[in-house]
Amino acid sequence: MATNYAAFLVGHQKRPLRVRAADDRYPDEDEIVIKVCAIAINQIDWKMQDIPWTMFKYPIIMGTDVAGEVVDVGNEVTRFKIGDRVLGHAVSFATEDERHAGMQNYTVLMGNMASPIPDSLSFERAVVLPLGVSTAAAALFQKDCMALPKPSLSPTTTFKTVLIWGGTSSVGSNAIQLAVAAGCEVVATASRRNFDYVKELGASEVVDYHSPTAKEELLKLFRSRELAGAFDAIGSEETFKSTAEVVSRASGKRFIASTGDLEDVEDMEGLEGIEYKSILAVDIRENEVGAMIYEEFLPGALEAGKYIIAPEPLIVGKGLSSVQSGIDTSKTSPGKKVVVSI
Repeated sequence: MATNYAAFLVGHQKRPLRVRAADDRYPDEDEIVIKVCAIAINQIDWKMQDIPWTMFKYPIIMGTDVAGEVVDVGNEVTRFKIGDRVLGHAVSFATEDERHAGMQNYTVLMGNMASPIPDSLSFERAVVLPLGVSTAAAALFQKDCMALPKPSLSPTTTFKTVLIWGGTSSVGSNAIQLAVAAGCEVVATASRRNFDYVKELGASEVVDYHSPTAKEELLKLFRSRELAGAFDAIGSEETFKSTAEVVSRASGKRFIASTGDLEDVEDMEGLEGIEYKSILAVDIRENEVGAMIYEEFLPGALEAGKYIIAPEPLIVGKGLSSVQSGIDTSKTSPGKKVVVSI
């Protein structure tokens, strides 16, 4: 293993990230080490640089979406061998262990948060998936959320419908596919120009969220459908309340998972009888959902070509020295999944 280098955030609003040598990386029994070949940038990365986070001690290494080649495996790992091509969700935000951070040459991944990828799939395309997949899976499959059936390439129809607000977001795109793989029908929202894209992902019905009658259109669709739960994949106060208005008048499971911090939502009047929960992608590492997705479903779906890689990557540079440019581009490119080749 060559010398490990990492892109460090050395303090609040300190830029650019400083690339320097970091410790060598070794796996615990159930972990793997990968040589990182691509990193995807997420909103959390530029927010961490711009907003003071008192819970972190600088310098820190950021990054959650990685793809690369396995260079070491823990003693208990049987799924992977040296040389395997993988994607993975790096979870340092949860573990506070910089071994698990993504923006470095060598990253340690938990075995249940990594999936092999076929030779036909480039690292740059594969790396757009992990955080979006994990976030969607947390909402759809955790027992204290929607608790949908396990996803499958040949799902059993449940005759229940999931409402996904924000079907073209990275998280929403994965949520649509995972809900369909669980045997559910999906009703999603999107801008009208993206209707065909959302239906390609598997949504049966799409409503334009720009429309002044969007909520009425959704309620009309749910007159003849049983709700399996709803997912606010955008996470703003406005999208949560719009989702809640529909859920409060639909039949079925009146539950909303949201990517937003619902503690900040004001005026919850009229939402009695609705359960709602802010979800964290990293939670699935500690329960059955991590293995359900990264071990049991995603590898086969990718190998069979039955999982759409969405959104497409916006590649902005190569090497750790380009990560700052990637963060800056991500900040000014909403809806884009910015990727840096390493």
